Amino acid sequence: MKPLQPIIDSLPPGYRIETAGSIEESGKATRAMVPLFPIMIALTLLIIILQVRSLSAMVMVFLTAPLGLIGVVPTLLLFNQPFGINALVGLIALSGILMRNTLILIGQIHHNQQAGLDPFHAVVEATVQRARPVLLTALAAILAFIPLTQSVFWGTLAYTLIGGTLGGTIMTLIFLPAMYAIWFRIRRRTRYNRQSCTFRGNSTLPDLGEAHGQARSRAASGG
Repeated sequence: MKPLQPIIDSLPPGYRIETAGSIEESGKATRAMVPLFPIMIALTLLIIILQVRSLSAMVMVFLTAPLGLIGVVPTLLLFNQPFGINALVGLIALSGILMRNTLILIGQIHHNQQAGLDPFHAVVEATVQRARPVLLTALAAILAFIPLTQSVFWGTLAYTLIGGTLGGTIMTLIFLPAMYAIWFRIRRRTRYNRQSCTFRGNSTLPDLGEAHGQARSRAASGG
């Protein structure tokens, strides 16, 4: 309202300018949702920690939720969509999608470690194994949201989910493995098989000179 303040001051007595429409409804919905956010966040963290059973993993899962903004903001600006209540609802749904992908990747990393892989290769293999299913699932969701872009009411929600799912999924596959390796200080270890260069037991290299002399003596006696 600050840009309109000079116009408001110049209005005749009895006239005023008030916000209405989608802006008013968005403000009402936001004010109604603000008290519920702490409860929703607490329940989300509880569910995550019951799944991963680790505070560090829980923090990593929660940190991937805002990655969707990388795709949401350019998409809304590109298609000239307002950031209203529908976009806010889309962001909440998007955070759940991205955290689910993170849980899948972390679960695969733990499974690979239990299978005997070292931590570095467990992270790499988990990313390779889960990249294709995660990307295909994201693509299917994006295709399902495309028809909603033609709706006047649900258009902003659809664009939010399309841009956020695409950008957030790609960033999760890039960001999570790196963050997991940094968080748990995982380094690639190069192992050298030293046993291949040593001889076991009491075995020694044959003396070639002695063997050659024995062969000559046998040949002379045989002659």
